[in-house]
Amino acid sequence: MIDRATVLHVAALARLELHEDEVEPMARELSAVLEHVETIGELDLDGVPPTAHVLAAESRLRPDEPRASLPRETALAQAPDASDDGFRVPSPQA
Repeated sequence: MIDRATVLHVAALARLELHEDEVEPMARELSAVLEHVETIGELDLDGVPPTAHVLAAESRLRPDEPRASLPRETALAQAPDASDDGFRVPSPQA
């Protein structure tokens, strides 16, 4: 399915350097992947909703609820170089 020229073209696009002994095995592997994708394409998936994961996953994080932030004085207390209204950082060098 995938020939030598296609493997070399894709490798060049991906900026991959393939050694001579890697080209033919890569062609076989890529061909096998495409054959598998074709097999999946033959399935009747009408009514099957798209999914991002094979298992149903629920968020294990706590709900995001607004709350008060740190007072400015507390946040700036440990800053090595603070100004009245924020953190002071050195200007970038040219």
